[in-house]
Amino acid sequence: MVGGKVKKPGKRGRKPAKIDLKAKLERSRQSARECRARKKLRYQYLEELVSSKERAICALREELEMYKQWCTAMDQGKIPSEIKALLTGDEQKAPQSSSTKSSKNNKNNNQS
Repeated sequence: MVGGKVKKPGKRGRKPAKIDLKAKLERSRQSARECRARKKLRYQYLEELVSSKERAICALREELEMYKQWCTAMDQGKIPSEIKALLTGDEQKAPQSSSTKSSKNNKNNNQS
C-alpha cells in the first residue's frame, strides 16, 4: 500500500487492442513510402537552390572581374567606354556586357 492506494500487480495503462499485424505492416510500409517521397522532394529542392546560388555566384564573379578591369584601365588613365556611356546616360552605346542592374538603376533614377 503506497499513499493510501493499493498497488495492483501488472502493467499500467491501457491494454493494447489486438491489432491486425498485416494492417499494421501495411501502414508502416505506406508511412515509409511517404517519408522517402518527402525526402526525395526535399533533396530536389535543395539541389535546385544550390544550383541557382552557384549561378548567381558565377554572375557576380563575372561582374566583379569587369569592375576590376575597369579599375585597372582607369588606373592607367583610360576611361572605359562603358563608364562613359553610364555617366552620359546613353544606354544605347553601352555594350551587352554591362550589368543589367546599372540599366535598372538608371531607369529608377529617371523615374524619380
